[in-house]
Amino acid sequence: MRHPILLSLCAAGIFGLAGCEQGINKEEVDRALQDINVVDETNLNEVMLSVADADEAVNYFRRASGQQPDRIDLRRGLAQSLIRAGRPTEAVSAWTRVVEHEDSTDADKVDLADALIRNNEWERAAERLNEVPPTHETFKRYRLEAMVADSKGDWSRADSFYETAIGLTTRPANVMNNWGFSKLSRGDYPGAERLFTEAIRNDQTLFTAKNNLVLARGAQKKYALPVVPATQTERAQLLYTLGLSAAKQGDTTIAKGLFRDAIETHPQHFEEATRSLRALESNVMN
Repeated sequence: MRHPILLSLCAAGIFGLAGCEQGINKEEVDRALQDINVVDETNLNEVMLSVADADEAVNYFRRASGQQPDRIDLRRGLAQSLIRAGRPTEAVSAWTRVVEHEDSTDADKVDLADALIRNNEWERAAERLNEVPPTHETFKRYRLEAMVADSKGDWSRADSFYETAIGLTTRPANVMNNWGFSKLSRGDYPGAERLFTEAIRNDQTLFTAKNNLVLARGAQKKYALPVVPATQTERAQLLYTLGLSAAKQGDTTIAKGLFRDAIETHPQHFEEATRSLRALESNVMN
């Protein structure tokens, strides 16, 4: 963003020049100042979309788009800020207004579909994605297509879309995790285990994939903790997840051992594991 002093100097320079030379009139000065304001506003918009507090950004873009309702960039800014703020219902309305603009793009339709999925409106999301031409081949489009196919239980289409999406990004960990969860929900536990392992290989900080990997292994009665990078707290949580999986399948002795390991591993008091162990011991005694 330009420093206010620099803007003042620019403005002063323009007015000084206007006063000294007869060839520069008031309209030219106004146009020059408007150009400066546009540059400065563009920088402010970028800041609001990237580093500003999400709710503050919502208020900024709502006010700006209300003052200039025909500007599609301000409509987009409001819609994107609402997504960042975790307000999908409002984001659906905002993205709808973007798509209704005469300068909207296919990417805007994809973003509207994304907002609809976040708002649990799967059928409407599918309808919007169907409006996007096949020539619009982006990672986000195919990731959403895969999720919609998943929601319908259309596994072959889901697998195809997931595979295409992975090929269109340099950061595939999250989509691999989503694909793995899809496999997990179908009962394809080996396939899920493979995808979760690949997701962790691509992003060692993705705890959701680590926890899902433990679920996939537990469903196959593989109760040994997989070799994955994990903090002490994460390791305790993974042991607890394995314990729950073992208990669900009736392997109570193994489950109790895993709960005890989780309690001992956790650097602080692990209330959930303690409560589960007590409940399991109480049921066994009864």
